[in-house]
Amino acid sequence: MRILPALLMVLVICCSDLNSARAQALGLPDNANPGDKQIQEYLGRLATQNYSKFAGDVASHDVWTKRLVEYRQEYLYMLGLHPLPERTPLHATITGSLNGDGYVVDMIHYQSKPGLYVTGNLYRPAKVEPGQKLPAVFYVCGHAKRGRDGNKTAYQSHGIWFARHGYVCLVVDTLQLGEIAAIHHGTYSENRWWWHSRGYTSAGVECWNGVRGIDYLISRADVDPERIAVTGISGGGAATIWIAAADERVKVAVPVSGMADLLSYVPNRVINGHCDCMFLYNTFDWPWVRIAGLIAPRPMLFANSDNDHIFPMDANDRVINQLERLYSLYGASDKVDAMVSVGGHAYRKDLRESIYRFINIHLKDDSRPVTDSEIDLVAEVDGKVKFPIDPVKLRVFAKDSDLPTDQLNTTIDEHFVPAATVDVPSADGFADWRNSLTAELRRVVFRAIPMPVPAALERDDPLLPQPGQTYLETEPGIRVLLRKVGEIPAKPRRIVLHIPNRLIDPPLGVKYDPTKGVADRFGMASDGLYVCEPRGTAQDSTWTRRNPPNYVERSHVLLGQTVYTGRVRDVLATAKYLRSIHNDIPLHVSCEGSSSIVAAYAAVLDPEIAGVEMIEPPLTHMGTDAPLFLNILRVADIPEILGLLAPRPLTIVSNDERLKKTAKIYAAAGAEKQITIKPPVAR
Repeated sequence: MRILPALLMVLVICCSDLNSARAQALGLPDNANPGDKQIQEYLGRLATQNYSKFAGDVASHDVWTKRLVEYRQEYLYMLGLHPLPERTPLHATITGSLNGDGYVVDMIHYQSKPGLYVTGNLYRPAKVEPGQKLPAVFYVCGHAKRGRDGNKTAYQSHGIWFARHGYVCLVVDTLQLGEIAAIHHGTYSENRWWWHSRGYTSAGVECWNGVRGIDYLISRADVDPERIAVTGISGGGAATIWIAAADERVKVAVPVSGMADLLSYVPNRVINGHCDCMFLYNTFDWPWVRIAGLIAPRPMLFANSDNDHIFPMDANDRVINQLERLYSLYGASDKVDAMVSVGGHAYRKDLRESIYRFINIHLKDDSRPVTDSEIDLVAEVDGKVKFPIDPVKLRVFAKDSDLPTDQLNTTIDEHFVPAATVDVPSADGFADWRNSLTAELRRVVFRAIPMPVPAALERDDPLLPQPGQTYLETEPGIRVLLRKVGEIPAKPRRIVLHIPNRLIDPPLGVKYDPTKGVADRFGMASDGLYVCEPRGTAQDSTWTRRNPPNYVERSHVLLGQTVYTGRVRDVLATAKYLRSIHNDIPLHVSCEGSSSIVAAYAAVLDPEIAGVEMIEPPLTHMGTDAPLFLNILRVADIPEILGLLAPRPLTIVSNDERLKKTAKIYAAAGAEKQITIKPPVAR
């Protein structure tokens, strides 16, 4: 008989030396396209800069503690949990029970939000003295595929052990691998890119399900609310950190193979081995270890394995070293420890013994060695999986017909994070409306863009194809191509910066002339016209895109931005460069399709852009053709954003009814004559 590690492996589809020679990468970097090297070096540089920020956090105890209130609010926001959802009734329901050897298992479900069902198994001692208050463990599952039975059934031996040793242990299914199966990896493989714009991550759901699970545990008469622990492996290790960082009622945390750091995830590409539930969206550009730091000074055992390719040891060493420094500021160095097991990504005897003993020490004041950790394990015997309890018996909903018809699990990504509702301002309230909305855009959407943006710098290139083209560096390591269209008139009426419509899935290896027909479509005969191709859209800057794992796009959100945030910066820096060489001539931007929204945001952020002309822009960030910006739908949608351009001239070729709201905002600004909306010309 052998213990079955496959049950505990994270599937690739799911989820203290900075220059250490032991740094472990996950696969080779992409190099098939001309822009791969540029974008990978750029992301690596940002990750390195981010890593160094934690030194400021641990400058002193006072520095850390004075920031904690702000940090906790930012943390919850990045999970989509600020403001916190309402603590609605749990409607906890036990659908069945079974008796084991020294324990009882209750099949239970609760609703963390109305219609968001959490299915689980509650393990408790068979005999409890009347009035006795027991310590409790909230166990969070990893990515073990157990089908209709739910992944909780793969971890039953942990619940059994805890119940036999005087704990109440609630083992819950995850959103994706539970009895009501939903989606974890929306941006990993499902092309649900609007998750970024909505500020939704499945990590937020797992965290909230855990917080509400603790609500349930402390409501029980047999649970001591002052003795709560959280633990789990892999995806459950990450969820352990999400929950313990969010909920100070957690007194002990034991994440097992649950966290690396941005140096590992981004330049070493370990993000490619993880699903979306492993990450929050790093809106506020946190050093990653700050998340686990919110658990300090509560006891934490940071457990890992020495041959774990998705939680490599170089990252493990950096994380625990930083955590030990933080705990030392509290005088609590004895409360944090690391345990490294020899082997791959799975539980083994030494891991189980260490986990159980650590929780015993801090919840029961019992430091005796654990000698019975290997009883009732899920194992493989003669090629077949053997369970202590038949998984079917652990179902909360025994038959498919028992599944709740009011469940929202399968659509929770569409409404877990509320979208903003933005009203048209009154005539006397426009200025305040605009200032408030713009400030929030800068705080949670475009925080990564410095204000003001420095002008782009000319860069020589021996391969520059022809006269009239200039390479510009819009920020360190990012180069874009600026093309002059024809001759610039001696006295142009205006300078126009045009952004081609190649932002959504730019074709690779296809010859394309971004200047063709632009002057005709926009009527620019008397203008000085330039075309700028932002990062990733020109022939020499496209990068490799593979679905999964969508490395470039997903890495950006771990660094507090999206690809499109960078493209907005490209437009801003290029516009400033053009103003510097054309003095007082007004600069406008023109654009088509998806590029319209990038140009519009640049104009919102830069009031010196004199006007905007666009052809058939997308009108909601929930659309598949809309650029993606972190959290934008928590602030506003496209019709309101276009209204922020008032009173500057805005021309839109479109017959979309949603633009009526934009027109009303212009009217509130007293600028109804400055907006022109006209239907597309029939082709």
